[in-house]
Amino acid sequence: MTRADREQGKLKKFHSYYDYSMLFLTLFLICFGLVMIYSTSSYNAMRNYGNPTFYLEKQGAFAVLGIVVMIIVSKLDYRIYIRKLPIIKMKPVTLLFILCIILQIYVLIFGKEINGAKRWIDLGPLGSFQPSELSKIAVILFTSYIVNLAPRRLDKFKGFLRVVIFVAPLIVLVLIPNFSTALVMGCIMIAICFVASRKKFYFIISGIAAIGIGSIFVFGVSYRSTRVDVWRNVETHPKGYQILQGLYAIASGGIFGKGLGESMQKLGFIPESHNDMIFSVICEELGLFGAVAVIMLFVLLVWRLFVIAINAPDLYGGLIATGVLTHIAVQVLLNIAVVTNTIPSTGIPLPFISYGGSSLVVLLVEMGIALSVSNQIKYER
Repeated sequence: MTRADREQGKLKKFHSYYDYSMLFLTLFLICFGLVMIYSTSSYNAMRNYGNPTFYLEKQGAFAVLGIVVMIIVSKLDYRIYIRKLPIIKMKPVTLLFILCIILQIYVLIFGKEINGAKRWIDLGPLGSFQPSELSKIAVILFTSYIVNLAPRRLDKFKGFLRVVIFVAPLIVLVLIPNFSTALVMGCIMIAICFVASRKKFYFIISGIAAIGIGSIFVFGVSYRSTRVDVWRNVETHPKGYQILQGLYAIASGGIFGKGLGESMQKLGFIPESHNDMIFSVICEELGLFGAVAVIMLFVLLVWRLFVIAINAPDLYGGLIATGVLTHIAVQVLLNIAVVTNTIPSTGIPLPFISYGGSSLVVLLVEMGIALSVSNQIKYER
């Protein structure tokens, strides 16, 4: 063997990795969600709009838009979010964070009120937009950026407090009208800091303090404390109707369910069953088997995000994947816990499955960012 051959043999060829398994899981969950939205909403859509596919068509349009955006975002280098723009000399992640703060202030003053909550911006014929969903992306990217600047500072409580001071203004603005979304955002921030920190003890103290502050926001507001009373007395409380009907749906599903489209509780017994309570109809129509299958799909999705996080080419990419992982895992846990009356009721949709255009598009953008992290992973072949 010549010297040239030996040197050529030492050359390593690296190829980009793209997590097609996670992409497939995401697309499967979207398709399953569309099927369940049609199953749960066709009766009410026909009664209210004269079109059984009314909700399916709207969600399908958002799904197509979200998938296109997800694929485009997945082909971008995620590090562009922390590179200065040429003219204004600011980083996209900072601009997004400031934009979300402005939108949240706008919502508090001029927001559209639906079901007693002022959380939406009216977009006219396009419907309404919930900026708190976009704020989740801002928290993931901005927290990852702040931590990535000086990860060693998180070994001390002062470093963690510094991150909280930077991110807290947006979370507090979301907290005023929407406690549940602020809770998810807080979990995302803490999870990113926890992963980056080598010392974990002060997180226990921070967790206890967060529970205390959260209790004040729960019991200090009448309608939130009422939800705790409903949770404790769901069978006798006048406002426990929706949760109780959801529990009836879960119980009547049995092992294999009544069959797709055969739910009785969706026929007006569970109000807006295609939204946050959709998991109860899944249990009724597909039974315990279907419910476990859905949970396992989310477990697989979280696992793929975990694989991306630990194999990311740099700390920033790993923290982004951790944030997306936390967002999906926390929302799934909270939604199922609410539907099964394990915790007091709160407005958290089931990712990719519950009806909601803003939520779906934002989730798909997050998946696109996570896929872009996977696309920067290099492997030898």
